[in-house]
Amino acid sequence: MGGPGDPPEGTPEGAPGSGEEEYRSVVFDESFVRAARIQEYSAQERMTDHTPAVRRRPPLHRGLSRQALILVLLIAVAFGTAIYMGVRSPYQTPVALQPAEPLRMTVIPLSPSGKVPGTADPEYLYAHSPAAQFRLGAEGVPLPATRATAHFSESQVVTALTTAKDYIVRSALYPEVLTGQQVRPVRVLLDPDQLDQFDQSFDHPSADGRHAPTGWLIRFDPAQVELADPRIRVQGTLAFTESDASTLEVTADHTFVYALRPTGSGAKAEVSLFTVRRELRFRFDRDDLRLRQAQLVVSTAQAGPLSCSDDSANRLHPLLAGQTAKSGGPAGTDPYATGDAVALCGALAPSAQPKV
Repeated sequence: MGGPGDPPEGTPEGAPGSGEEEYRSVVFDESFVRAARIQEYSAQERMTDHTPAVRRRPPLHRGLSRQALILVLLIAVAFGTAIYMGVRSPYQTPVALQPAEPLRMTVIPLSPSGKVPGTADPEYLYAHSPAAQFRLGAEGVPLPATRATAHFSESQVVTALTTAKDYIVRSALYPEVLTGQQVRPVRVLLDPDQLDQFDQSFDHPSADGRHAPTGWLIRFDPAQVELADPRIRVQGTLAFTESDASTLEVTADHTFVYALRPTGSGAKAEVSLFTVRRELRFRFDRDDLRLRQAQLVVSTAQAGPLSCSDDSANRLHPLLAGQTAKSGGPAGTDPYATGDAVALCGALAPSAQPKV
């Protein structure tokens, strides 16, 4: 018989304080049981004398998940690739760059042996001169076939060549430069380290091999001559080489032929040809390539017909049709022929003049 406080059937199922309510928050699912470090022996195993009721299970060894393993491998590969490229890349920027060296320049007047030939038709003069097969303007400054060098990519080589070509075109073919009206189109292409020398050359021109304006560009005295034909004839070559791991060099050798007549003389005046053979050497470091600027380090020009006694450092003073030189030179020099220029003043070879 139950106590006075107990229901006849005992404590109702689910009533507060029952055992089931007390352990309802504890869930012994299958994974929990398998993960337990202590395991109870079976009844058969416990019948053995001195056998403890429980035994320890070896701990479960769980490795990295597949996603974590893949992530670790990717990080290792990326880190190794970065180290390899940092060591092996041929396009590393040098720690320190050498400043641009000053331009060394030479202007060699070529003096004719007699009167300068001329005619009223520029086309006739060109057709009867060594410039008959020359191209017109910038077409005469073609780019060579390009390739990558040991330390410079092909695109960097192309940048060096196109910058050198721009300098050649602007300094020898722009009408405003030829007439002395402008120098900026040339100046903006120079490495900043050379700008002081450039400016001093035009502010205080001198035939000292460092500060002659005609070493930087070609320009005539507009009070004396004018272009009779704006289609200037040009022929020459460009070549490139890697001088060291941080420097590209471009060499240029071109001959320019101008048809000139006296300023203000009119279309019927006699025209003569004036020839300039120009050899330039450019240097490019990686900053120059990035900024599309050049270091002009050597400039040699042979120009004629000129009088050796005239000052050719500031402006060129061509001898025009029918004129003769005031003085001659030590040797005959043909600006159309290849070879190094060696004379400070030369005689213009008859083969360089048109046949009229």
